[in-house]
Amino acid sequence: MRVSTSWMAQQSVSSMLDGQASLSDLQNRISSGKRINQPSDDPVGAARALELGHMDADVAQYQRNITSANARLGLEDQALSTTSDALTRVRTLVLQGINGTQTDQTRADIAAELSQIRTQLMGLANGKDGNGDYLFAGNRTGGQPFSAQGGAVVYNGDEGQRMVAAGPGMQVATGDPGSAVFMNILTGNGTFQVSSGAANTGTAVAGTISVADRTQWDNGNYTIAFTSATAYEVRDASNNVIGSGTYADDGNAVVAFRGVQVGISGTPAAGDNFSVGPSGKQDIFSTLDNIIGALKTTGGGPAMKNALNAQFSNLDQAIDTVTQTRAAIGGRMNALDQQQSLNGDLSLQYQGALSDVQDLDYYDAISKLNLQNTALQAAQMTYTKVQSSTLFDYLK
Repeated sequence: MRVSTSWMAQQSVSSMLDGQASLSDLQNRISSGKRINQPSDDPVGAARALELGHMDADVAQYQRNITSANARLGLEDQALSTTSDALTRVRTLVLQGINGTQTDQTRADIAAELSQIRTQLMGLANGKDGNGDYLFAGNRTGGQPFSAQGGAVVYNGDEGQRMVAAGPGMQVATGDPGSAVFMNILTGNGTFQVSSGAANTGTAVAGTISVADRTQWDNGNYTIAFTSATAYEVRDASNNVIGSGTYADDGNAVVAFRGVQVGISGTPAAGDNFSVGPSGKQDIFSTLDNIIGALKTTGGGPAMKNALNAQFSNLDQAIDTVTQTRAAIGGRMNALDQQQSLNGDLSLQYQGALSDVQDLDYYDAISKLNLQNTALQAAQMTYTKVQSSTLFDYLK
């Protein structure tokens, strides 16, 4: 094999260029801190790094969603906390108003305060979050959910709930529709309701209502009709008598049938009656309007007390609804906090795995840099020797 001087020179140049390329690549890795700066550096590792990067970015988005959801749920809970306080104040005022020592003027004063509370509740129901979206509008967050029409309050939102992704496969509601919180409140005790006859002339007042045996209640409509001051009959919707009994105004009188019980006090007149039927639905604002209207009844009397007792039960249902909604909000916020902690752990794992794949081992890299630099210097010195050599150097 013939080895020419030009071939030796070319080999030396190639060695130097290779050394310079390796040294430059190593310097770039050290300056960037990354073992993989382009896919060709490690195709498999680059693909894995890309996948891990996407996974970590997803977790970061979940964390932002959780922060936003917690802020919105916190505002909703604060609004409902104030609502609960307002309704509790209403309850106290109703108890004051039903007291026989009140006068028309004092009841009117109570009604005036209740009107202010109603206005406050309207403002809370139309509350907004930090982005200017309405809290209780369902998915129609851009429009005011509650408005007054003809003296009544109308809900303009929808029944939907805004959801956010808090983790893989985990969706959490960030709000509750106003229809469920303020509008569709069960009346009575949530199972049945009682109302006094409009033509009653006695002083009988329906008080505490309860369910003794839910399995016996058939959601029918019944009437407790007094045939005298001391006797009553229970009639169904077809006016068939299904039960009867004697009545004594001893403060503990209870009419029981079909698994339900109705407490009655006062002295009924013959022909007086009370209607018993399944619970319907009524909004908080109507309940307040009915309470205010009853308190404005001149002279008070049994009719006012029956009206207030009926609305008192409706008020308790409204308070229970707000309490249950707040409990649900608390459950969601707890779930979000737990998921946030889990997401933080996942992010650390992904970042650690990503570091293992693409980050540079500086100790190893610097050792290689010294070796590469020494090799390049040796190649340069070799080239210098070869370049300066001629055939005449070997002639003597």
